[in-house]
Amino acid sequence: MILCDNGLFTLHTKHTTYQMKANEYGVLLHTYYGPRVHDGDLSYLIRYIDRSFAPNPEEAGGSRLFSLDVMPQEYSSCGMGDYRLPSLELELPNGSRSASPRYKSFRVERGKYALEGLPAFRGAAEDETLVIILEDAAAQTDIELYYGVLEDYDVITRAVKVINRGSETVKLRQAASLCLDFQREDLDLITFDGKHVLERCPNRAPLVPGVRSVGSVRGTSSHQHNPFVILCRHDTSEDHGLCFGAMLLYSGNFEAAVERAQFDDVRLVLGIHPHHFCWPLAPGESFTTPEAALCCSKQGFSVLSHRLHRCIRERLLQNPWEKLPNRVLVNNWEATEFTFDAERLMQIAGSAAPMGIGLFVMDDGWFGARNSDTAGLGDWTVNSDKLPGGLESLVPRIKALGMDFGIWIEPEMVNEDSALYRAHPDWAFQIPGRPKVRGRQQLVLDFSRREVRDYIYQALKAVLSSADISYVKWDMNRSLATVWSAALPPEQQGEVYHRYVLGLYDMLDQMRRDFPQVLIEGCSGGGGRFDAGMLYYTPQIWCSDNTDAIDRLRIQYGTSFCYPVCTMGAHVSAVPNAQTGRSVPIETRGVVAMNGTFGYEMDLDQTTEEEKEIIRRQTAFFKEHCGLIQQGDYYRLSDPFQDAPYTAWEQVSQDRREALASVVFGMTHGAPPFLSLRFKGLDPELCYRVNGEGCFPGDVLMEAGWPLPLPWGDYQALQIYLSAI
Repeated sequence: MILCDNGLFTLHTKHTTYQMKANEYGVLLHTYYGPRVHDGDLSYLIRYIDRSFAPNPEEAGGSRLFSLDVMPQEYSSCGMGDYRLPSLELELPNGSRSASPRYKSFRVERGKYALEGLPAFRGAAEDETLVIILEDAAAQTDIELYYGVLEDYDVITRAVKVINRGSETVKLRQAASLCLDFQREDLDLITFDGKHVLERCPNRAPLVPGVRSVGSVRGTSSHQHNPFVILCRHDTSEDHGLCFGAMLLYSGNFEAAVERAQFDDVRLVLGIHPHHFCWPLAPGESFTTPEAALCCSKQGFSVLSHRLHRCIRERLLQNPWEKLPNRVLVNNWEATEFTFDAERLMQIAGSAAPMGIGLFVMDDGWFGARNSDTAGLGDWTVNSDKLPGGLESLVPRIKALGMDFGIWIEPEMVNEDSALYRAHPDWAFQIPGRPKVRGRQQLVLDFSRREVRDYIYQALKAVLSSADISYVKWDMNRSLATVWSAALPPEQQGEVYHRYVLGLYDMLDQMRRDFPQVLIEGCSGGGGRFDAGMLYYTPQIWCSDNTDAIDRLRIQYGTSFCYPVCTMGAHVSAVPNAQTGRSVPIETRGVVAMNGTFGYEMDLDQTTEEEKEIIRRQTAFFKEHCGLIQQGDYYRLSDPFQDAPYTAWEQVSQDRREALASVVFGMTHGAPPFLSLRFKGLDPELCYRVNGEGCFPGDVLMEAGWPLPLPWGDYQALQIYLSAI
């Protein structure tokens, strides 16, 4: 619901309220964001006082009671007396760099806005959009602030469009997607950080004076930091307390910066990282920022996650398999790496099909002269030595086993030892006069260029059209460096990082349109591009290259704060694990991988008859409960980063008639204590069978709990299924 009254703008969702007001000087002030409150002007909360060294804008005349440096603003400026984090920076033809937006007008639209060429939450008839137009008179520039109100989801989306209305070129140096001011809050900041093979670990710390920021200048959202953060009160927990989640739907360079300023006010700014960013706007041209999304809960992190998960599942993901029977996957990489042929692949598929596995994925090594990671990238034609007769011959044989077929690609990369690079070396990012910077023996193609994307896409389209392919794993195995485009003049080189991301989205969108039946899974060395922007095009993402089940407990735990289970690519792999050397029982590896899309990444021919039977039971169990696992409300029952005897999580159906709890024990010690598991989210008035037996009231299972068995051996696991009677 959007209410507009004489410069006062109030946005209501089911459980939250967001408000701003244009004051007498035309400054758009932020008055409130939090749990839903009654209608009314909350600008009375803003204090006016003379603060030393806080300059006053000219509009205030002789009054020293108004300063941008202390006012909560809806879209912060720079260079005009606000010394806190800016949202907007413009460079004028005279070389000055500042911004001074003032309120101009507004409009309300039915439905939610869409962004051309950028991912965004989809709208519905019941949604509304508020557009507030600000004007920077000196720059002759309009700044349009877009607010999408997804009322039933308690989500408010944000985007910004900057338009040059003047007669000279203006350079955009910074344009954030979101600015959020809190007048006085003692808040913690939670970021989700890590590295390759250990991504999205939560880091929580109280805000102290100064700026704390996370972000990426790697050209991707990165393994190191995720474009999702939480601000919360000190006492907020899973089940109690006020918290705010903010995500950016973007897959390139980003920055999430939070400042606790001199009077303990707090500002969050989220958007494209200003590093190496400069976008000239000629007269009449515009620039649109990526979408950001806000969500608020006063009932702790669980409710925040439930709201975000539901909104992502229902308004962001576009999964062509959503209404199809679940397909458990097997991937040949760990079994073969580059050394395989058609008969070896058929051997793996032949072993997998009787175990209930329904999707065979052929990984790296099927194209060009691709016998190692030093050659072949960019040459997207089938290697006829490995696959005689091409995919036209192999895929029908796989399909005859009752399995669908998938394929691995890495379109954004090129090896120097490839026909493509020898013909077009200028298509790869390289700075003239400087040495190359390689990653995994490959260079990055300049996807900001239409001709590069068209060439790669046409080659891939021919492959995907040659056979009945149901799944594509889109990988990206290095960060960007030496970013310079041979197709752009010097004054536009600051556009390249963003144009690269736009080019990536353009190709993904084209592939989706041409092959609507194909599920695209994203990957960037695992979780190096696990963000809401990619999820718009690839409804699931390989969560991490680390398949060690114990490490995955932490990775999937951190990921779950924002992203739903159905987006997390998770597989059972062989032991000892390739990343850690750890051996974990196959039952436990299965329980952990079921907290995701589920599949196997191992040589099934090397499994024992006992393990084959376990795999059959696992695939059958996952197929039976897939809807509950991937669509249910998700509860984190413990924190794997704490020194606890077990890690546990739970999925509860929307009607609360079903629940599945999963428990993974740590290392076993002598004389262990008795432990109980307390469920969450059940209906206290219903009675439940536990693994098909008994009758236990929901309130008893939540308050008194369920006794857990004493584990025998390290890293044991169990699953507890509840069904209402």
